[in-house]
Amino acid sequence: MMMRTRLNEELIRLHTMLENMGDMIERALEGSVAALAEEDMEKAKDIIRNDRLVNQQEKDIETLCFKMLLMESPVAYDLRNVSAAIKMITDMERIGDQAADICDLILHIGKTKIAMDYGHISRMAEVTIQMVKKSIQAFIKSDLDLAKKVCESDDEVDALFKEAKHDLVELIRHDVTLSEQAIDMLMIAKYFERIGDHATNIGEWVIYAITGEHKDYNNPVADL
Repeated sequence: MMMRTRLNEELIRLHTMLENMGDMIERALEGSVAALAEEDMEKAKDIIRNDRLVNQQEKDIETLCFKMLLMESPVAYDLRNVSAAIKMITDMERIGDQAADICDLILHIGKTKIAMDYGHISRMAEVTIQMVKKSIQAFIKSDLDLAKKVCESDDEVDALFKEAKHDLVELIRHDVTLSEQAIDMLMIAKYFERIGDHATNIGEWVIYAITGEHKDYNNPVADL
């Protein structure tokens, strides 16, 4: 009984640490979007510097998870939760890296305005940030429906990326002098598309934690 109580306490601690890491990467994503929109180079630099905090949180959560796996009383559901958390933090850490990568590109672009509609990229950012938030909440609340909705949202991100890519290709066709900046913007769009993939991965691991089944939403053919 004492071991079970201790395990329950560690599960609560795990959820708290995951929420904190989620807050970190959400702030990094929101900050990268603001830095892009406002051409705020200092904000971009802050996000790059703070990425080390996300990396440290990943290591701390991983340590806690391995400690929990060594306890004597975890049941199958506990083991799935801890295993899913280990997988999730890898994707969460990569999301943090990609927010920093976006900021690197913002610094490279500088204050050069590109005459284009940023609507598709802005929408990609909105959708991916919500996907990250909801995927972590789905894990904390064991919400299967919410996890599935996160995975399904990736289709919208993929469609928006195609639109953003089309816009940037057309921009280059009309003004080749903007090619370098346009390619940087395309990379930013690609990073948001990858962030959507990572959020989908998190959703998939939440589904696994709840049901014991793992479905690859990023590559449905793999499940056929």
